[in-house]
Amino acid sequence: MKVGLEVHQQLATGKLFCDCPSELSEVVYGSFARRLRSASGENRTVDPAAAFQAARGLLFRYEVTDSTCLVDMDEEPPHPLNPAALDVALTLALLLEARPVDEIAVMRKIVVDGSNTAGFQRTALVAVDGHLDLHGKRYSIASICLEEDAARKVGEANGEVTYRLDRLGIPLVEIATAPEIEAGVEAREVAEEIGALVRATRQTRRGIGTIREDVNVSADRGRRIEIKGVQELRKIQEYVGREVDRQEVLLAVRDELHRRGAAAPSEETVDVSSVLASIASGPLAGASRRGGAVLALRLPGFAGLLREPAGSDERLGRELADQARAVGLRGLLHSDELPAFGLEVGDVERIQATLGLGPNDAFVLVTDPDRARATVALRRVAARAAEAIEGIPGETRDPLPDGRSRYSRPLPGRERMYPETDIPPITVTAEHLARLASRLPERPAALRERLAKETGLAREVILQVVSAGQADLFEELVRRKHSPALVARLLIQDVPAIPHAEGETPPDFSLAVLDDLLVEQEAGRFAKEGIPNVLVELSRGAPTVSAAVARAGLSGFTASELETLIGRVLAQNESLLRSRGNEAFSALMGDVMREVRGRRDGQEVSEALRRAIAQRPSDPAA
Repeated sequence: MKVGLEVHQQLATGKLFCDCPSELSEVVYGSFARRLRSASGENRTVDPAAAFQAARGLLFRYEVTDSTCLVDMDEEPPHPLNPAALDVALTLALLLEARPVDEIAVMRKIVVDGSNTAGFQRTALVAVDGHLDLHGKRYSIASICLEEDAARKVGEANGEVTYRLDRLGIPLVEIATAPEIEAGVEAREVAEEIGALVRATRQTRRGIGTIREDVNVSADRGRRIEIKGVQELRKIQEYVGREVDRQEVLLAVRDELHRRGAAAPSEETVDVSSVLASIASGPLAGASRRGGAVLALRLPGFAGLLREPAGSDERLGRELADQARAVGLRGLLHSDELPAFGLEVGDVERIQATLGLGPNDAFVLVTDPDRARATVALRRVAARAAEAIEGIPGETRDPLPDGRSRYSRPLPGRERMYPETDIPPITVTAEHLARLASRLPERPAALRERLAKETGLAREVILQVVSAGQADLFEELVRRKHSPALVARLLIQDVPAIPHAEGETPPDFSLAVLDDLLVEQEAGRFAKEGIPNVLVELSRGAPTVSAAVARAGLSGFTASELETLIGRVLAQNESLLRSRGNEAFSALMGDVMREVRGRRDGQEVSEALRRAIAQRPSDPAA
């Protein structure tokens, strides 16, 4: 197995080719619509990915916000490349000991999926031939690029896709590794280290979607597959593992097809609507009433190879269904999963007879009100089945929440690149590099080593603090004499655990608020266990920490009140104390903590309870 990464991180420097801020916005002022077509690149050929995207014939609608301008709308030429963003990219080149190019030439990368109003994305190569040292291994950094981010998709329906232009043009630094990674866990660790290195520049945006990874995977005898846009670092190893499993299943299918002597299937489709006219339920029921037809495609030699093998849930049938979905169908049915979905054994036998199939042959069925679209879908299925005989096609895939991926489009190539004619080349001078080299940020490895030594915390804890991009905040709060352990728990456990909608970033509290919270807690206003409740109230709009403490019901429980509560609990459990003595402590502790949790420190409660048990009068009957 070989894995290579492309780590993309948004920068907080303003947009790359205009003066708009690099921030998202929910304020929409209006919209406009366009259609895009593919064009030839510098080599005068059309890139297959661009051709595939253009063939979908979609209408693209663009929402204009207060973070967009005429450059984003492609109604004004791009401004000169943002110098602050370029400094970040060159700083990373120096940190990774890469070789900056002598002259930076901005290129146009043809993209006609609607994510850019111009039909291309601007990108620039900044440096090559760097390396990253991690856990005693050196990883080659193939390239460092600076490019503009795409518009963000906010809706899709009835052949129209809606994008919002606020994200378009936000600078992305792209760091690409060589395919030297050999395990999913290793890929995650390399991605985390690169992310920490980029955040060390203090010029990055934070939150969901601000850092994304393209994961390139190939198994032994397989092909390179690009899983594009992975947002959760912790899932990288899962995507890698599932992709290797997928390729192994498809390679086993290829070997069996070769053993059977299977040939590429014909694109000829057969209308089997009359054979299935009596189907009463399932996705094929009533196809003729909806104005559509049920079309079938023969797959000679494929019987039994469309379902998942034992021990895996990857299967060729899903690969074929993805091709149908790519042209707008909901999917397909294949013979390895039938009878089911409203079809009985007799229905399957009639289809096989109509198609003239033998015992080793399979078939697929699709239906759609648009017969032409259904025909196109089956032609794509036939092409994908033919590729299954050859092995694994190289392609771009979208990550799914369960760790699998789904076909997106063919792999792009060099044909989509051509020079940007509106932006002059930028010379990289030795003086410029020397100025940046004189103020390089601390490398993550050195930072982790220093923080572990200064605070005495476990290296695993420090690793989480740095990986989360919280090192600066951590250091400042510790500098204000707060407990390093408490600060670390606050930043890497309590704040991220605040309830928030899926896909949203946890609330971001200011240094002043977190400092005040720690001051209040360490002064005994409430217990450490109450910190999550206070944070929740702050996220809900409590104006101050004191107000949040009150709203959470954590204020007003004094040491004297604690002693009174313990005395009452002991009195209520006198029989338990007589029968179990000191062994009753755990049960009594639970009773007390149910009433004081979050208002007094657990260790203080424990000591007070043990002291009260020890001081209670002896049992006269004993």
